Amino acid sequence: MDDRLFSRAGLLGCMAAALGILCVAASGAEPFFRARSVTATYAGPGRDHPEPTGVTEVKIGWFGPGDPADPVGGVLWSAACLAVEEANAAGGYRGVPFRLVPRWSENPWGTGVSQLTHLVYQEKVWALLGSVDGNSTHLAEQVVAKARLALVSPVSTDKTVNLANVPWIFSLAPGDHQHAPVLAEALLAAARGRPFVVLSSTGHDARMLTAELLLALRRRQATPALHLTFTPRIAGPASVALQLQRTALAEPAVVVVIAGTSDSADVVRLLRAQGFKGPIFGSAAMGRAPFGQRAGTAAEGVIFPLLFHPEGTSRGRRFGEHFEGRYGQRPDYAAAHAYDATCLLIAAIRKAGLNRARIRDALRGLSPYEGVTGTIRWDPTGQNDRPVALGTFCEGQVVRYSKNVRLAFGE
Repeated sequence: MDDRLFSRAGLLGCMAAALGILCVAASGAEPFFRARSVTATYAGPGRDHPEPTGVTEVKIGWFGPGDPADPVGGVLWSAACLAVEEANAAGGYRGVPFRLVPRWSENPWGTGVSQLTHLVYQEKVWALLGSVDGNSTHLAEQVVAKARLALVSPVSTDKTVNLANVPWIFSLAPGDHQHAPVLAEALLAAARGRPFVVLSSTGHDARMLTAELLLALRRRQATPALHLTFTPRIAGPASVALQLQRTALAEPAVVVVIAGTSDSADVVRLLRAQGFKGPIFGSAAMGRAPFGQRAGTAAEGVIFPLLFHPEGTSRGRRFGEHFEGRYGQRPDYAAAHAYDATCLLIAAIRKAGLNRARIRDALRGLSPYEGVTGTIRWDPTGQNDRPVALGTFCEGQVVRYSKNVRLAFGE
């Protein structure tokens, strides 16, 4: 093709594109694909593969720490093991036991990649559970999309994991876009038109929720007096001294702390130590058991998305009693969601048989599913659309937040 023909072709292409945009504008249609309005489906091969013979165990991959003592993922592992124990006691899969196969690395995007690849391709697991946060779940997403393997995420709230439109991904925890409006309404009611400050970590999950919260606030024509950030894993007061000083100078009525469990606890303790007595809001990470242990009395009255409460349903109550009797501690939302994720996946395997594609179909088809965390109902992207409530600490215990709860700041 000579230059003149190339130029004409390029010009015609530009004109066609411009005409298309004008036609879309004239019709009033939006030139976007909205993933939440279209159910992600898998139309590829695999469903006709025969079930293997001579199987002595049904392997389920676990992308997360396989140590009950791990401070972040240990409770998830314990809950998943409990679900497998119960399933095997009930006969396993046609008499064959289920087995969790764990793989993990403290550097998921480094050595964790090879660990996960080995789990999927060498161990030949039938499906995958994990991971402990949104960042590592994104990594797992990239692997299962290529391997055509179902992934059930217990605790990731990052909506972009599901908006990648990979039909193999299912997330049990409601997404940040479901947390943010509830938080925004409650904090604006608490602020009553007075200034508020947002302190957020630069970690992946904190950034995702912060973006959703700021968007929810803008939609309500509100904005924080200050939005200050800090690096994850703070090392004492000096590492956030400037942010706390600027927060105090702003004289906020409300402070929002969005960070991981340990960092949230440390910042809350420092805020209370410097004399802040107003309401403190935060992320679902404040509902993890280590938050209350680390924050101590400073946790009293903090308000956060409540993703699980043992007394919320009879199933939740029985699970809470069983878990505490087995492990000597009350389960938090991470444990409950890991238990539900494992039970749901086992139910899908029993329904579909040992076939990866059909297991994916069964996971989709089991919705709505009644778990210990409540009803699990997939939206078109595979994320649980369960409504989000708020929780708080009252006399050292997590309870549902309401105006009838007398909080430390006098509400």
